Amino acid sequence: MIAAAVLSAKDYRRTLALMVGLAILVLAGWLGGRVAERWALADLRRSATSALGLQVAALRAEMQTQSALPLALAADPEIERVVAPAPDPALIDGVNGRLAQIAAATGAAVIYVIGADGVTVAASNATAEKSFIGRDYGFRPYFRESMATGSGSQFALGTVSGRPGFYLARRLPRSAGVVVVKIEFDAIESAWRASRESVFVTDARGIVLVASEPGWRFKALRSIDEAERKRIREALEFGQAPLSPLPIHAVAEAGDLVRVGGTARPAWPALMLDAPIPGTEWRLHTLTPIAAAVQRERAQGYVIALLTTGLAWAGLATLMGRRRRMRIRLAEAAARREELESRVAERTHALSEANQQLLAEIEERRRAEAERERLGRELAQAGRLAALGQFAASMAHEINQPLAAIRSYADNTAILVRRGRIEDAAENVSAIGRLTERIGTLTRQLKGFARRASGRREPVRLADIIHGSLEVVSWRAAQAGITLDVPPPAPDLAVLGDGPRLEQVVVNLLQNALDAVTGRPDPWIAVRIEEAGERVAVEVADNGPGIPEAVRAQVFDPFFTTKSEGLGLGLAICRGIVEECGGTLGLRSGADGTTFRMELTRALAPPDAAQDSRTAGSLEAT
Repeated sequence: MIAAAVLSAKDYRRTLALMVGLAILVLAGWLGGRVAERWALADLRRSATSALGLQVAALRAEMQTQSALPLALAADPEIERVVAPAPDPALIDGVNGRLAQIAAATGAAVIYVIGADGVTVAASNATAEKSFIGRDYGFRPYFRESMATGSGSQFALGTVSGRPGFYLARRLPRSAGVVVVKIEFDAIESAWRASRESVFVTDARGIVLVASEPGWRFKALRSIDEAERKRIREALEFGQAPLSPLPIHAVAEAGDLVRVGGTARPAWPALMLDAPIPGTEWRLHTLTPIAAAVQRERAQGYVIALLTTGLAWAGLATLMGRRRRMRIRLAEAAARREELESRVAERTHALSEANQQLLAEIEERRRAEAERERLGRELAQAGRLAALGQFAASMAHEINQPLAAIRSYADNTAILVRRGRIEDAAENVSAIGRLTERIGTLTRQLKGFARRASGRREPVRLADIIHGSLEVVSWRAAQAGITLDVPPPAPDLAVLGDGPRLEQVVVNLLQNALDAVTGRPDPWIAVRIEEAGERVAVEVADNGPGIPEAVRAQVFDPFFTTKSEGLGLGLAICRGIVEECGGTLGLRSGADGTTFRMELTRALAPPDAAQDSRTAGSLEAT
């Protein structure tokens, strides 16, 4: 009876311990999953915030490329004469053609001139089927605002084209009319869709203006009251769009967590962040999917918590079993205390030393693990700082070249304006616009800081590369009295590569040559072009002092420079660009000067017709 009672009590304690252990395992797994989920969301927020900043900067740069165009056109005397009473038809045709060229060169959707009565008198699409000529836009808010304050803007659906866009307007002198530039964001939306990013832009009322999901355009983040709907319909801002709510629903537990529906895939959870677009009342929103990352981290949290708790439970069970066995040994030793007292003392002493040694090893391992983690964090931080420093130095070096050219064109423009040479000054302003667009292209390369993109390889005319490079450096050469011997390449000679980046290479080589020959007697720089089968070589030669033989092997190394104020990154970047385009870059140097030789692959066919039209528009605008 007593033995049965003892066995029953032991079974009860064993069952109770097993149930408690299972409950602890379940609780630990749940807590581990929740903690891992929060960590995953925190990481996603940090990544999404960085991506949001880049998206805002890219969109702002795209808008800024067109913001100065209405102001420049408003000062054009021919445009002012177009809105005068009874203008010359030949003048109107000439302005229409020039507006078409400017629109093609700048990427504007359409440029048009509105008289003081609100009727369009000139437009870049004058020859199109849906021309704006003769259309009355006096009802548009951007027209009324610009006539009243000097400038205006509005995002709206085109009443003629049926395409949405951002309208930038500027009043003409003496309030004779308004010049308008329309910007469309199809390229940005296509880029968002190509990169599988869920991005959209809303105005101050929460109405979606630009979106990676075409079906979201002209929907609203929040409900629009009937009075506002009526005002929008009367102003013809968005046509007959119903302004229905976006299929985005907030999740109760967090303000920035939502569920997204209304797309080709089932409803999915996402992290929604937004930021203002400087200079506008718009906000840019990003939707970052969280399901995969959260589920993965949650599963890992479950496994880690279960393993940790299981090991701890196993250790506790081992310790309890050891204590139980120790009590048995002590009980047996008590019966044989007389003869085994010394042996028990020795065993106890040995166990104590083993326990202390085990504790010491555990503490040493803990310190080693903490030191390893600290060193890992420091190494990662050092790597990030080094990458950031190299990238910042590279961007500064690349931007300095067009900035110097802009300064030169600006000084020359001021001289031309004082001399009354307005057309020549306008050509310089167009060149400044293209150089500014080049700087915008460089800043958009910030995305490469997170993911390195390979260089494009497409047919590009060598004449365009040489022309754009001379546009940057010719003024400096003329000021310094340096002769530039640059024979024009064959019009149909094309190479494979990335046109703007190859132009950067030629500009850098010419700038280095200018630095080398400055102050030399009878300085000259020559550009030679050689064709050999499938390869085309471009050589930039000068009669400078040459490069010492001891340092020639180092000139392409990053941060190596012989200039007192140089960064030592120019030639390293140039070689990287040429190699990404499938070419090579080398040099020859001696006492009579230095020659840099860039070899590229010949393109079997010249650029397509669309690229020809863009190039022609750009050359005519300059």
